[in-house]
Amino acid sequence: MTSLSFGPVVFGGNVFGWTVGRDDAYAVLDAFLDGGGRSIDSADSYTQFVPGNVGGESEAQIGDWMAERGCRDRLEIHTKVSSKRDRPGLSARNIVLAAEDSLRRLRTDHIDLYYAHQDDPEVPQEEYVVAFDSLVQAGKVREVGASNFSSGRLRGALDLAADQGLTGFTVAQDKWSLVERGIEGELLPTLADRGVVELPYASLAAGFLTGKYRAGQPVQSARAQSAGRYLDHPGSAGLLSSLDEVAAAHDASVTAVSLAWLRAQPTVGAPIASARTPEQVSTLLSSADLELTADELARLTAASQPFVA
Repeated sequence: MTSLSFGPVVFGGNVFGWTVGRDDAYAVLDAFLDGGGRSIDSADSYTQFVPGNVGGESEAQIGDWMAERGCRDRLEIHTKVSSKRDRPGLSARNIVLAAEDSLRRLRTDHIDLYYAHQDDPEVPQEEYVVAFDSLVQAGKVREVGASNFSSGRLRGALDLAADQGLTGFTVAQDKWSLVERGIEGELLPTLADRGVVELPYASLAAGFLTGKYRAGQPVQSARAQSAGRYLDHPGSAGLLSSLDEVAAAHDASVTAVSLAWLRAQPTVGAPIASARTPEQVSTLLSSADLELTADELARLTAASQPFVA
């Protein structure tokens, strides 16, 4: 079981060094912290997908902000290893070296939640379970998590840790939203059975579940192409209509309703979501105060059924 608290929403740091520059990042993070936010998610590979970046940009911005504001003790910092181009995989050596790199960029002496960003079938599971445990024993990591693992591989890693008295994964991070429900088949029962908390990423489906993307209404955004994929789905009109009606009933935003649905699902500790402006941060945080009725939850679940593969 986890001892972390997560807060109302985990802030997704993949925007830093991509759609959010340094000055805007500080304003956004100030708004998040002042509004009651507690946890920030990053990865050593963020944001190497931006031309000219090498990875580590997100961690560095977060670290500089924490140092300038002197707020490290008010936050839980999450980051990941295995996807950075020059620190790939889950070998024991790479995990230890990557952790030191992340600690340096984050300008902190410990990481609250350190994930395997993805499984590494080339490395024996015992090797990376032992390596993560060594970081916990050294006080450099509080808890460890698994992102994008299959149910079988997650069970294997948990069994190894339990059998050998080592630190096991307490948190999982996977793609999950009203339009991405693939984890509900096999992985979700495993999480529930093993007491692993889920922190879903892509919880707003590249912005589609904010309601700002509508047929015939072009939006200028770095995520527009990804969001458009959902808009082109034959089930999008019915889902957006249901979201609009539930939002109107609560005088809330579509964003808040989408996050409230996810928060109500089994095993979810808090959704991960990003923002580019302080105003968007307020919308994310407001979702924590929105309680949907059982009928509303069922209605949204049914409206999203066409997206289930």
